[in-house]
Amino acid sequence: MSWLTRLFGSGRRRLLASAAAVLLLAAAGTLALSISHQHHAPQPPASAGLPVTGLPAPNPARTPAAAGSTSSIPAAPAQPSPAAPTAPAVKPIAISIPAIGVHHTLLSLGQNSDGTLEVPPMSDVSAPGWYRNSPAPGQVGPAVILGHIDGTTGAKGVFYALGALRPGDSVSVTRSDRTVAVFRIDGVNQYRKDAFPTLTVYGNTTNPQLRLITCGGPFDHATQHYLDNTVAYATLTGTHRA
Repeated sequence: MSWLTRLFGSGRRRLLASAAAVLLLAAAGTLALSISHQHHAPQPPASAGLPVTGLPAPNPARTPAAAGSTSSIPAAPAQPSPAAPTAPAVKPIAISIPAIGVHHTLLSLGQNSDGTLEVPPMSDVSAPGWYRNSPAPGQVGPAVILGHIDGTTGAKGVFYALGALRPGDSVSVTRSDRTVAVFRIDGVNQYRKDAFPTLTVYGNTTNPQLRLITCGGPFDHATQHYLDNTVAYATLTGTHRA
């Protein structure tokens, strides 16, 4: 039973979180970015986008009721019920994305006490994190890894160049059992935060998938937030020993 099935099966009809939508809205929620780093992160071109027909379709039977809000921060996913399986024994510990120069250990992210999604600390925007209530990379379902686009000083974050990924690029995730799950990028899409396709990104899949998420698009000086999210979709192609 996938993590999304467990969540909806519990009867708690809440929208899943848009993980990246809160990446730069955590804590105080304001940024002091330098002008030189506000608008220059690579944006995914239409040629790199995953066609709508290639995206996972939401399961109508498990589609939650609309939240009735235009907030850019959807409610975080509910924790699994006590009867649900605990976190997988095999955990991701590092990620490598050669095409954009990412090679870093992974944090383990959960939820804050107020139910919002925990994000990597702004004190180290080079650190990505795996959302541990999603499948471990290599398990069936969409594993979720989050990373900042930049920091409060304008320093580039670990996923600054996420929009530069192209279909066919590889992502390797080293796991705690000394195996490496290798994924192929299928496409990179950009969404407005107020229209984030929650179930498309987090919906159940029949095979092991990966979602890499960060903020993107134009920077709104009035709100001090990015207006979009960039999401890279990837599919497992194999595993090998580390």
